[in-house]
Amino acid sequence: MTDVLPASDTLAAFDFDPRTRVVFGPGVLSRLGELAKELGSRAFLVTDKGLKKAGHEDRALEALSSAGLEVTIFDDVHPNPTTDDVAAGLKVARAAEVDLIIGLGGGSSMDCAKGVNFLLTNGGQMADYWGVGKATKPMLPMIAVPTTAGTGSEAQSFALIANAETHMKMACGDKKAACRIALLDPELTVTMPASVTAVTGIDAISHALETYVTTKRNPVSQLFSRESWRLLARAFPRVLEDPTDVEARGAMIVGSHLAGAAIENSMLGATHALANPLSAHFNLTHGVAIGVMLPHVIRFNAADEAVALLYGDLAADIGLCSAEDPDAADKLARYVRSVVRSWSLPTSLEAASVTRDLIPTMAEEAAKQWTGTFNPRPVNVTSLTELYECAFSETMTEA
Repeated sequence: MTDVLPASDTLAAFDFDPRTRVVFGPGVLSRLGELAKELGSRAFLVTDKGLKKAGHEDRALEALSSAGLEVTIFDDVHPNPTTDDVAAGLKVARAAEVDLIIGLGGGSSMDCAKGVNFLLTNGGQMADYWGVGKATKPMLPMIAVPTTAGTGSEAQSFALIANAETHMKMACGDKKAACRIALLDPELTVTMPASVTAVTGIDAISHALETYVTTKRNPVSQLFSRESWRLLARAFPRVLEDPTDVEARGAMIVGSHLAGAAIENSMLGATHALANPLSAHFNLTHGVAIGVMLPHVIRFNAADEAVALLYGDLAADIGLCSAEDPDAADKLARYVRSVVRSWSLPTSLEAASVTRDLIPTMAEEAAKQWTGTFNPRPVNVTSLTELYECAFSETMTEA
């Protein structure tokens, strides 16, 4: 008799389309020129002033120049890049007639680089590409070199660009925007200030946890999500204890990349829908907003029995409890909150200087965020308002 898979092991349908070569290891920045030469000869390097100060821009420039590439640099990217950043970069890239784009930095540099790529090759403005698959022409090859372990942007075909006037983020996605190469060098992340390590690491953890339970989850995305979670949960405390631990930094940057790959395959959920209005109205750092909201979203989602079982997998993976523990989701939420607190970050909206009067407005805006549509429990203005209210003050006791 042929064995039959139990219902719980039945594989969901999926469409896995990897487009990015991943090169990982301490010191692999030295290979940037060699790899770039395979894709073009006139490189446009997008980065920021902080990375120039840290010396990473010069190291990248040396690697590219040594390989014989002409390099044009745009290092004026700001955190949470807006349409203004993209326009400024576009002007420089267009004048240099570049044929290759390199994003060096955190999510801001990589997103800005992708935004420039959209407009340089397809024209128009960023709002024209808000959504999925709206680019009609081929795009330039791109190499992403992350210097933080957080966004996983190097694994995604989306550019997150904020409207310069409203500061609301637009997710502009197209498979043609996917990076040809992701260069993961953990040595580049050692120079991150502790505050940046904290907020980017929490963002990466949220990506692992959210992608594991979204309505678009599938066997491939969950494989990435779960391994990402295991790597990040083990390495994050080590990086707090010793910021120079390159092995732990390596686990963090690979974990972040895998979480980004999970996003590409399964999207995100309500935590990110709730975080974006907080950043827009209160200039709250994305990772801080995520850290406050994520525990409450976990508890909200766990009202769905199937989702609670998935959270049980993740809780068991790091030894919080057995996967079958009925309180596994709550223990996971408390663990996330303890991680946020261990980095001395706020664990409530009130502690993050958010005022209550804007909650109705933010709930309306969060309800329009695309990521919320993939949350495993449906959300609307009412439930999102309740989540903001739950997060407003210290309501969750310590684990």
